[in-house]
Amino acid sequence: MDPQKFSRKLWSARKQLILMLAPLLLLPLLFVVPPKEGKCLYVVLLMAVYWCTEALPLAVTAMLPVCLFPTMGILPSKKVCPQYFLETNFLFLSGLVMASAIEEWGLHRRIALKVLKIVGVKPAWLILGMMITSSFLSMWLSNTATTAMMLPIANAILESLFGNLETLKENCKDKSDPEENIPLQQKNLKEVRKEAEYQMKVWKGFLISIPYAASIGGTATLTGTAPNLILVGQLKSYFPECDLINFGSWFVFAFPLMLLFLILGWIWIAFLYGGLNTRLCISKHDEREAAEAKAKAVIDEDYKKLGPIKFAEGSITFFFIMFAILLFTRDPKFVTGWSVFFTKGYVSDAVTGVIIISILFFFPSQCPSLSSNTPYVPLLSWRKAQECVPWNIILLLGGGFAMAKGCEESGLAVWIGNHLQPLAQVPPAVAVILITAFIACFTEFASNTATIIIFLPVIAELAIRVNVNPLYFMIPATTGCSYAFMLPVSTPPNSIAFASGHLMVKDMVKTGFVMNILGILCVSLAMNTWGLHMFSLHTYPDWARPLNASSATVATHAMATMNMTG
Repeated sequence: MDPQKFSRKLWSARKQLILMLAPLLLLPLLFVVPPKEGKCLYVVLLMAVYWCTEALPLAVTAMLPVCLFPTMGILPSKKVCPQYFLETNFLFLSGLVMASAIEEWGLHRRIALKVLKIVGVKPAWLILGMMITSSFLSMWLSNTATTAMMLPIANAILESLFGNLETLKENCKDKSDPEENIPLQQKNLKEVRKEAEYQMKVWKGFLISIPYAASIGGTATLTGTAPNLILVGQLKSYFPECDLINFGSWFVFAFPLMLLFLILGWIWIAFLYGGLNTRLCISKHDEREAAEAKAKAVIDEDYKKLGPIKFAEGSITFFFIMFAILLFTRDPKFVTGWSVFFTKGYVSDAVTGVIIISILFFFPSQCPSLSSNTPYVPLLSWRKAQECVPWNIILLLGGGFAMAKGCEESGLAVWIGNHLQPLAQVPPAVAVILITAFIACFTEFASNTATIIIFLPVIAELAIRVNVNPLYFMIPATTGCSYAFMLPVSTPPNSIAFASGHLMVKDMVKTGFVMNILGILCVSLAMNTWGLHMFSLHTYPDWARPLNASSATVATHAMATMNMTG
């Protein structure tokens, strides 16, 4: 057989080969690692391989603990199955339902156009406006939905600024003829090409800023991206006494970090793609000014088409603000929250979210009137909610919690921790940078949800072994896994922007490499300044001691047994 044809067939069947070979290649673990820990490690690595290669759909891989943990004697099914719908999943579900209501009535589009009207139409300001809007929306909507909504708006503005994209690409080509001896014509062609190249750079800057800002914005709220909720769920599994991370406390920590990174990212993108120049602050009467006026007219026209705010939009705005305020003020840690009016430990963020979204299913979308015969339609129907909720992500969250439970109960986390002892020599501040950098690099090739599920138990155990507050390592890892900027396949927003056909891989690598460095530095700064004081990261907390103590007890008991048998 022709080697080239054989390699093509092999590549086309790669997923099936991974499905069959991975379980066989991992079998030696069952014999070289202690029995229960070895079985759990086998399942964890098998899931990691399937998640990273997507040999199975991510949600199907997430359900493997239901099959493998009970049958291999790692964990009974009555302990595995409840992990798939913890209260963290209800918080995530409430955020998704609220987002579907916002999309249903077009509130997100009104917000986007209003911000663009405010910031102005100079390229650098427009890029900033795009990034602010994308990041704000992705705090509440999914990053993918935000990018899909913002890109058409960006393209409409760009066409009004610079004209047709194909014409622009044509003007970028070198049309000068060396045989012609007409200096003036040659000069005009060079000027046209130079201007077209500048406009193409700005166009790329617009498109690349949207997915990046969506990824950054998702880190600011617990419901903004799945890894944040996985952190909360795994904290509750490993450290039941830890109640430091909730919607309010996370927002206080992550929102300033998001703003800092967003501003630095804007400066880098605007610098790289030609948006930072004297026109940023000084008005010039030239062809660009006319194009900017045309772009402003497009934004104004689109905003006028939305018409006045409808009753449904106003209602959604009210409930959205209530949703954010109630979640933020329940127990923000730095002040007393409203949860003190209820039995301690009874009311969580999940309860708050479900209360608000439940109202959406019966609150009218039109102003009630006795004289009107309009049919009663609620703000949100269950059918619409079903269409918008990505149930596969909820299963993925559950799979992560089940994996964490298995690692804890089987003793795998302790076993891994024993092998991480040499890392105790690394200063914690340096470890934060290394952890964030490693996770940010790994998530370029794997789903951020799968990445954090795989590594968070290991990082938690590492923190215990080196006697460092677990949050000091777990928070940077969680944030860093959203910083995937370098490749089109890194995140769905990156893929959507790349699919527009106007970006090249080298554009994303060049821009994303510096974005990754900026993100790592911002996280390190946040952890060692306001994060240090917010979460008391300079001390080893009492809530982390039970697990450590149980590990020590197990070790002591084992030593005593050995002495007795000796």
